[in-house]
Formats: sequence, C-alpha cells, structure tokens
Amino acid sequence: MVRRYPDALLGLVGSLLVFAGSYGLADVPRNDATLEGLGLAPMTYGYGKTLSGFAFWLGIALMVIAWVRIGRDHRRMSLRATLTTIGAWTVPLMFAVPTFSRDVYAYLGQAAVLQHGFDPYTDGPAHNPGPIVDSMAQIWAPTTSPYSPAFMLLMRGVVGIAGDNVFAGVFLVRLVLLPGLLLTMWAVPRIAAHFGASRRLGLWLVLVNPMLLVHLVAGPHLELLMMGLLAAGVALVLDGRHVVGLLVLGVAASVKITAAIAIPFVLWIWIDHRRTARRTESPDAAEPVGFAERVRLFVATAGIPAAVFGGFTLTLGLGVGWINGLSYASRIINPFTIPIAVGHVVTYAVAPLTVWNLQEVLVVTRFLGSLALAVILVTLWWRSRGGERAATAAMAWAMFALLLLEPSTLPWYYTWVACIAVAFTLPMWARQWVVGVSVFFLITFQPDDSILFYKPLESAMALALSVLAAVSLRRRDPLRLRSLWSLLVRG
Repeated sequence: MVRRYPDALLGLVGSLLVFAGSYGLADVPRNDATLEGLGLAPMTYGYGKTLSGFAFWLGIALMVIAWVRIGRDHRRMSLRATLTTIGAWTVPLMFAVPTFSRDVYAYLGQAAVLQHGFDPYTDGPAHNPGPIVDSMAQIWAPTTSPYSPAFMLLMRGVVGIAGDNVFAGVFLVRLVLLPGLLLTMWAVPRIAAHFGASRRLGLWLVLVNPMLLVHLVAGPHLELLMMGLLAAGVALVLDGRHVVGLLVLGVAASVKITAAIAIPFVLWIWIDHRRTARRTESPDAAEPVGFAERVRLFVATAGIPAAVFGGFTLTLGLGVGWINGLSYASRIINPFTIPIAVGHVVTYAVAPLTVWNLQEVLVVTRFLGSLALAVILVTLWWRSRGGERAATAAMAWAMFALLLLEPSTLPWYYTWVACIAVAFTLPMWARQWVVGVSVFFLITFQPDDSILFYKPLESAMALALSVLAAVSLRRRDPLRLRSLWSLLVRG
C-alpha cells in the first residue's frame, strides 16, 4: 500500500504534522490546565509556538501536495485505497486542537446552557460562565443558538457526559460527527456511479480535499454530520428508496436547516422514477403521472421531512426559536458572498464623495441578495422538471447560489455543494477552480480563527500559491524545479 500509493503516505505525514502543530498554533481552550498537565504548555509560546507553526503549515503543504498529485492521476488509486486514505488522514485530525474556528466551543456553550435548564434559543452561553464560554469567540457568548433541534439534542448528550471538561467535550463532538464522514464515504461513490461519474474523483473532491477535511474534522463543524446525512439521503432517493431518503433528509435538516434546500428537488426525481417505471412495465401503454398522483407525491415529499423535523422539535421541547439565532449570521463579514462583496465595493466607490457605513449598506445588499436567491431557487426548482439528472444538477446549483447570496459564508459551507456535485464528472478547469479556492481559503483563514484577507501582502501570497496549486493539477512541475535541480547538480 505504501509503495503503491506514496502520495497517500505523504498526506498522512502532513495530517500528523497538522495534529502536532495544532497544540501550539490553534484555538487552545482557555483557562484549562490540560496542556500544562500533559507538559505541552511550552508549545503555546516562544520557540515552542514557532516550531508548532512550522509543523502545522508544513503539514498543510504536504496534504495539499498529496491531494493535487492524487487528483492529477486519480485513476491510479483504487476506490478502496481512496477510502483507506481518507480514513488514515482523518485519524490524527480527530485528536487535534480545534483549528481555523472556535465554533465547537460555541456548540458546547449553547448545549451547556440547555443542560443547566436555560433555553439556548433565548439565552446565550454567557448564562453559564466557565471554561467553555472562556474558550469560545466572545462575540457569540451573548447570542442565542441558530442550530436545529436534532443537533442541540446531540450536543446536550455530549455536555451531559463531558461536563466542563473542554478537551473531552471537543473529542466527543468529533465522535458524534464522525458518522457523517462514514455516511459520506458510503454515499458519494453511489451518487457518482448512478450518473456514470468517477467514484474516486468524487471522493477526491469532497473528502481527500485538505480544506474540507481539516475544517470538518479538526475544526470540527456540524457540517460533517449534515453533509453525510444529505449525501446519504440523496443517494437513497436516486436509488429509488424515496421514503427512506426523505426521512434521512429530514434528519439532515434537523441537524442544520440548510439541508432542506435539497428536499423540493426530490419531487421531480420521484416523479421521473414513477414515469420510468411505468414505461418499463408497459412501453406501449405507459400512462403519464397524473395531477392527483403528483399532488400525493408533493405532499409526501414535503410531509415526511417535516414530520421528522417536527418530531425532533417536540422532543427538544423548545419550539422554533432557532430561527431567531439565524439572524446573528449577519455579524460575520467577509467578502466571499456577493452581497458583502458588493457592499465593500459600494462603500469604497463613494468614499471620495461621502462616508457610508458598511453595516448600513449591507442591510440593502443583503436584502437584495435574499430576493435574488429566492427567485433563483424557485426558478431552478421549476426548470428541473425534466428528470432526475436535471433535478440533481439544479439541487447542486441551488446550494451554490445559497453560498454566494446568503448573508455570510465560510469555507466549510462548500460541503453543501461538493457532496452533490460529485454526481457529475467535473471538467479539468472546474477541478482547478476547486483546488485554487480550497488552497486560498486554507491560507487566508488562519488556524487561530483570524483572517488574512484584508492584508494585501498575505492575500497576494495566498493567491499566488492557490494559482500554483491549480496549475499543478494539470501540469507536473509547473515551476520547472526538476530542470533547475538538474542544472544545479550537473553544473
């Protein structure tokens, strides 16, 4: 295995270095003596922090190099080897300090509020002070939870076991989210194979991708579980198990409401399967799917996931207060959605004439973005009536439109699109864009939850490296380093 797939080993070494470096460079829990007890506290300052940073970024570089090399020759690696590679790269990240985000501490903080008898949909984590609240980004300490009921139930169970032990809580969160990885590993090859796409290329796009893997596992983020349930639900629907698939999609939406975007498109897939089945049974006298049957399928498509979501809501017993928490996403401002990018451009453009507050401009641009998103989603849904392929493609485009037009977006949100886009063999230029964007996000979003995008020099370096990675997917040694090495050696 090692001799046959050296790039998999290279990525594993990178994952181990990311794990080691995270203890000095990432979001270490605050007011927690665990690292001191383990003798690892020197990694968080001075030379220890410097060495940690070197190890972390070397690890990221090795994982990216391995990912690009595997993607360049993806046919050389078997499906089993690809799955094994994903598993091997994941294991070290399971034990890393949370990287690139402190969201996991917010998960624990909101669950701790619930565990102590408060309502996380009306009371922020600050109601339950302690090491968990100290460790999370303080901007979220007074805010309420935006998370759906199933996820809150899972997190309450985690806090019930771990208590105020932050390290234990983080590890248990990863264990709770791990089924999402396994479901994705199961579902992605099935979605790809259903449409004749490459199963290995699909897994390469979603789970060998260091940007997504590091954010989802080392992060960690609930999108890992949501992605697995979303992909599994879509795979089951495409396989003709519509009711079971809708039940799974209902669970996905109960983990994060974003997954519900996929549900309306199931209607057209179900109708297409009915039409195909009748044509197969009686080619000469195949009857179209009538209006009454379409209504029944529509009710089932909407009702089954709604019943699942309602069941989790009743179990949690807190109603739909999570809707209020969604508004806090507007606090995240980065130029990676169209409304925020336009807001920045407008404020810069009028700066010589007048001073416009960015927040006031964003109210308008985000409102217009929401209107545009609503029109796009309805249009995509209505125009995808042609069959399961059209509906699945529209499902992926709907997720992509949401990424571009919602109030804010973050790197790990791209899992929403990626786990569905595997249905189609992306052309090389599209794969290069995936590589370039992934590498850019890996660099501009820093492991300590800071962002470098507004620093011109660092952003230029990130752009240059992302372009190099994208070009490397098509061309071996684009910088001609081998020729330079030969020239130096041979004189």
